[in-house]
Amino acid sequence: MIKFLDLKRLNAQYHEEFKNQFERFLNSGTYILGDQVISFEKEYANYCGTKHCIGVSSGLDALQLIFEAYKILGFLKKGDEIIVPANTYIATVLAITNTGFKPVLVEPDITSFNINPNEILKAITLKTKAILGVHLYGQLYNVEALEVISKKHNLLLIEDVAQAQGAMNIDGRKAGNISHVAAFSFYPTKNLGALGDAGAVTTNNEELANVIYKLRNYGRESSYINHVKGFNCRLDEIQAAFLRVKLKDLDIANKKRKEIAKQYLKELNSSNIILPKYSNIEQHVFHLFVIRSKRRDELKNYLNKKGVETLIHYPIPIHKQSAYKEFNKLSLPITEQLHGEVLSLPLHQLLTDDEIKMIIENVLAFK
Repeated sequence: MIKFLDLKRLNAQYHEEFKNQFERFLNSGTYILGDQVISFEKEYANYCGTKHCIGVSSGLDALQLIFEAYKILGFLKKGDEIIVPANTYIATVLAITNTGFKPVLVEPDITSFNINPNEILKAITLKTKAILGVHLYGQLYNVEALEVISKKHNLLLIEDVAQAQGAMNIDGRKAGNISHVAAFSFYPTKNLGALGDAGAVTTNNEELANVIYKLRNYGRESSYINHVKGFNCRLDEIQAAFLRVKLKDLDIANKKRKEIAKQYLKELNSSNIILPKYSNIEQHVFHLFVIRSKRRDELKNYLNKKGVETLIHYPIPIHKQSAYKEFNKLSLPITEQLHGEVLSLPLHQLLTDDEIKMIIENVLAFK
């Protein structure tokens, strides 16, 4: 069986370095917000091209801290509307509702899977205060269009970069540096994945960064001096150490992902599937390789029987989840169509030529 993603296999190449980092961590005597977190924040800010990186406990916490900070700074207040793609993982919307804002779900572009700028324009009201864009499956949203819209309508532009670490816009800016502020997840399955939960916020706004630094650590300015009501959302010291090890190989891993994606795009010629589209490969790091099929479930079962594991990202759209019953009656036909057709094929940097060949042959063999 070709696993969709074998984390043990992916992390085995770093076994000795992880052991060495753990020894240093253990012997340091500093286990919370120590040198590893500080170093990772500097290195990741440099990687993204931003002035600030704040290490936090998860991607969801990264988004929630951003919204909480904007409330403290007076840019947002409870009840404000936040435009967000309907086609995304539920954490993106949870961050909005958990912090007291109203999500306005917007349809995607059916070819790119990402939020449709024309639909954003239709959704803007006097209560709209921000756009939360998602670089879904590893592909940047339409950067130029969202920047124009946010500037014209005086809206905050926030990136969800949970799936696009290392993706680069055509002007050379990386994901995390193409908005006012960005949230990252380093969940183990991500292109840059920790060995547990981890996340980060990147921004060039010093005032915003300073508030988020405080919020992640009980609202502390210094020991026992609390300026705001904060949270415990700190990046673990050991996870920061592991992320530093893997960061140096991120671009190499992303390059290999792109090479495999190109091979899939070239050789998966079948009337039974629709391949993903992109305008510039540098804007895509292929966290997932997502095809579409009218017979998705049949194809998934067929591939499983042939020894190829696939996953669905995602089977149930947010507006049809019981957690969001208030949205259950919304009509979002493009989102609903995608959720009924998408299928993610195995794609990671350690796939062998034989495995890639087997995946392609079995997709093509499906009739």
